[in-house]
Amino acid sequence: MFTTKPESGEKITKLGGGDTKAPFTERPATYASKSPGSSASKMVPSIIGEDLTIKGNVTSKGEIQVDGEIEGDIRCSSLLLGDKSKVTGGVAAEDVVVRGHLVGSIRGLRITLQAQSHVEGDIFHESLAIEQGAYFEGKSRRSDNPLAEIKAPGANGSANLESHSARPPSVVSPAAAE
Repeated sequence: MFTTKPESGEKITKLGGGDTKAPFTERPATYASKSPGSSASKMVPSIIGEDLTIKGNVTSKGEIQVDGEIEGDIRCSSLLLGDKSKVTGGVAAEDVVVRGHLVGSIRGLRITLQAQSHVEGDIFHESLAIEQGAYFEGKSRRSDNPLAEIKAPGANGSANLESHSARPPSVVSPAAAE
């Protein structure tokens, strides 16, 4: 249907035919879609740009890079909070690198607070690195499996990243708070 002029030694075939793929259907390994056996780290990260504000929870099976603002919980396999990021909510990921501003708890296997980071909240980790100059106010607790508590969904079908008590979380509407 669509063809391009083959470069030297390149063979073009129709889609779905033969072992050789057309040049426009081939993708570098880092951009390949997730297939059984491939890891999430080889996927392209989802990027929340500087000009984007999200009010609600964000979930991904892969990597997320936040340069904008999120008011809600984030759950993914790998998270990078950029220099200008601003997150208000809980974070749960295997790998977390914080460069920006975070108010909320962090749960992760490997957590790094870089020099320009500002974190207000508790950290539950297997491995924690805090660079000189990073701001951290809260408790740090080492755990062999810090993500275990959030794997099982709560009664309402979503995991609670912040609460650690036996009582269910309460929801207060803005009108009731006044």
